[in-house]
Amino acid sequence: MNTDKTKLLIRVYLCSSVAIILFASGCGRYAKFTLPEVRGGDVSLVFRFVAEPEPVLTRDEFRDVLNPSVAGRINLYSVFDGQWHTALATTEDGVHWRKQGIVLRAAAGSYIAANGSALSYGGQVWYWYETGAKDRLRIQLARSADARTWQTEAVPVLDVGPSGSWDERAVADPYAIRIEPYFYLYYLGQDRAVRQRIGVARSGDGVHWEKLRANPVVEMDEDERGIGEPAVWQSDGFYWMLYTVRDFAENRYLRLARSTDGVRWTKLPVRYRGTQAWNSQVICDPTVVVEGGRILVWFGGGDVASPDENLHGQIGFATLAK
Repeated sequence: MNTDKTKLLIRVYLCSSVAIILFASGCGRYAKFTLPEVRGGDVSLVFRFVAEPEPVLTRDEFRDVLNPSVAGRINLYSVFDGQWHTALATTEDGVHWRKQGIVLRAAAGSYIAANGSALSYGGQVWYWYETGAKDRLRIQLARSADARTWQTEAVPVLDVGPSGSWDERAVADPYAIRIEPYFYLYYLGQDRAVRQRIGVARSGDGVHWEKLRANPVVEMDEDERGIGEPAVWQSDGFYWMLYTVRDFAENRYLRLARSTDGVRWTKLPVRYRGTQAWNSQVICDPTVVVEGGRILVWFGGGDVASPDENLHGQIGFATLAK
């Protein structure tokens, strides 16, 4: 056989094989990155969680009202009536809310269209939320000019990982932040052993995402059954993460971690628990807004310890004080 022809055939075969391997492994969806590094600050700083005694959004006719996501003067939150839907509330002061009803419904036979993260960007509200069956949750994106009428992407924008990965069963609990020129999305991943941990993805357009190759970025401790529902913000020289912990009795509370690059996180020993009857068993689902030097937190709470729903969930308000 002609030597040059043989070499050409070998090159074609090798290139085809590499392409097949890359496609099968999904390498194009993974990358090595960090958030822009920040300087760091006082490592002894631990915030106090100062909560209002009464909920600011009550459940009324719903079994649960949870998962607030505040963007400006709107709050896209989750309501449960056998399915999870997204509802809208508006405010003038961040404390007193006017309910506007369900604006995004779960499809017939679906478990959820809720538990999302809202951002105001480019003159629109961007909303990443959970969709799909309970045993295979994915993250979808919808956009709206008024937070009432939504244009949804044709397919979920963040899918589960490959077989054997840390997020092979579900990706959920999205929390989006924008640091130019990227969106960053922190999210819960669940594996086949139903372990829940936290990872991060990056996108230039909010639609096409690459997951951090080194995920997860926050692991469970031995006394924790699962973690998720991260809220991430920047203040006082650090990135901070407030996230939910589930213990083995299905009680939930919040933990705090800090980072200078958004990938390597240091957990702090503080735990924030409910102190009122309405949130005595559950405090979860934080969303954080930094406004005028204040760190504002809206969160879910309940008086029933339950894995997924029927917590008697309602939404509270707190500040993180130094």
